[in-house]
Amino acid sequence: MEFQKNLLDYISQSLMTTGESISIAESVTSGCLQLAFSQMQNASLFYHGGITAYTLSQKVKLLKVNSEEAEECDCVSDIITETMALHVAQLFDTDWSIATTGYCTPLRSSSYKIFAYFSFSYKGEIILTKKLELHPKTQALSAQLYYTEFILGCFKSELNRVLILK
Repeated sequence: MEFQKNLLDYISQSLMTTGESISIAESVTSGCLQLAFSQMQNASLFYHGGITAYTLSQKVKLLKVNSEEAEECDCVSDIITETMALHVAQLFDTDWSIATTGYCTPLRSSSYKIFAYFSFSYKGEIILTKKLELHPKTQALSAQLYYTEFILGCFKSELNRVLILK
């Protein structure tokens, strides 16, 4: 797996310049974002770590997701990903966090669609949540890699926006 070097470099430089930190909570991307952050230059200066929580019980236990809410939506919703983002930032004591949940294969519970939700938190507040849909015939690994690259691109944009406001 190889990610765009200029994208990784931009994110790395931005976080080092601001002296801010990040953590990751993943489900659908299953560690791909954590891998991308670990590949960034000087990652240990800003990347505090991450969690891949695939099951409802682990999302409830580790990321404080509401179990009743999670059961209703098969653990895939904007609210679930926002909760994951907020709690991983608290857990790792970071300024920023990224969280993902969704489907990389079409299932009955996803109405046979492939989609993901992702959220960014910054200083204890959700600043972006989006839903990303892919063609239902997309292969699982291709979906995970696409989600990862897309989310990194969106994160770059949010970093840029926050830097401009400072």
